[in-house]
Amino acid sequence: MSAGDRPILVTGGAGFIGCNIADRLLREGHDVIVYDALARAGVERNVKWLQERHGDKVELIVADVRDAATLSAAARRAGAVFHMAAQVAVTTSLADPREDFDINIGGTFNLLEAVRGTDAPVPVIFASTNKVYGDLIDLDFDATDQGYLPADPELRAHGISEARPLDFHTPYGCSKGAADQYVLDYARSFGVPTAVLRMSCIYGERQMGTEDQGWVAHFLIRALEGQTITLYGDGHQVRDILQVSDAVDAYMAAWRGIDTVAGRAFNLGGGPDNAVSLRILLDHIGTLVGAAPDVRFDDWRAGDQRYFVADTRAAQAALGLGATVPWREGVARLAQWLATERGLPIGAAAAVAL
Repeated sequence: MSAGDRPILVTGGAGFIGCNIADRLLREGHDVIVYDALARAGVERNVKWLQERHGDKVELIVADVRDAATLSAAARRAGAVFHMAAQVAVTTSLADPREDFDINIGGTFNLLEAVRGTDAPVPVIFASTNKVYGDLIDLDFDATDQGYLPADPELRAHGISEARPLDFHTPYGCSKGAADQYVLDYARSFGVPTAVLRMSCIYGERQMGTEDQGWVAHFLIRALEGQTITLYGDGHQVRDILQVSDAVDAYMAAWRGIDTVAGRAFNLGGGPDNAVSLRILLDHIGTLVGAAPDVRFDDWRAGDQRYFVADTRAAQAALGLGATVPWREGVARLAQWLATERGLPIGAAAAVAL
């Protein structure tokens, strides 16, 4: 069977981004292997959603990426791999750095070795993170009414590019950063066609947000339920947020263009047009749900960046990416989905924002 006739493997395929990638692949006619330990609360709903939409074109393997034998068997059958499985929270990595290491580095190594051991290695597209650039503490920032912004006009205009030196902070940053570098080196050393996407904050439908990961959805859930939201730091941190359909476009483009982008890493985020401070986002959420969220403040978290906005020009040029969903529209979509999913009321402003 040629690579084009084989199913596509999505590790972490029950997770937020993974299930959206799986759904896109299935809608395009591919069979998909969803490989997931189902360790995160609520992800079973994403599997059920995929199965209801696509039936037996979805194959579910409930297993951990630390299980090298099971992962290898799945990888050998695949025509391509989207490696989304990970330990995803900085806080968890600080509480249990060994598990973080084993999943993020060990699991990625297991996958790379499995693909390298085949007669004709297939593409591996890896989900990395902007945390590989550290806390950016060496940069000068201006405190503005839009949040922290770089004093350097070039950075302010375009964001952080791939030329930024790597600087791993926290065990999570170290494990994801090391895996990122392994993925790139397997293209260089062994000819495995790999590419890396260093993601900013991705949000959208199917996101089961928590305080530790998926913060846009977490803010919305807490606001919809009338619960207190904790901001760590002063809330003037700026992030570029990217709607999940736009992120999936980038993953698909990296896979289809792997012959030209193998061995490269790209920053993937909403860019300057979708940069927003936490406080401004919360103001918008208040408008959407019809009531200002209840907010409390706590100390800064380890490794937290005052500012991160991805310079997306390299990804746009190499992957042919188009315009992205404006953040206000995308957040309104997510608010509507979460309200429907949880049977909660939502302000009329959410519909108007769409």
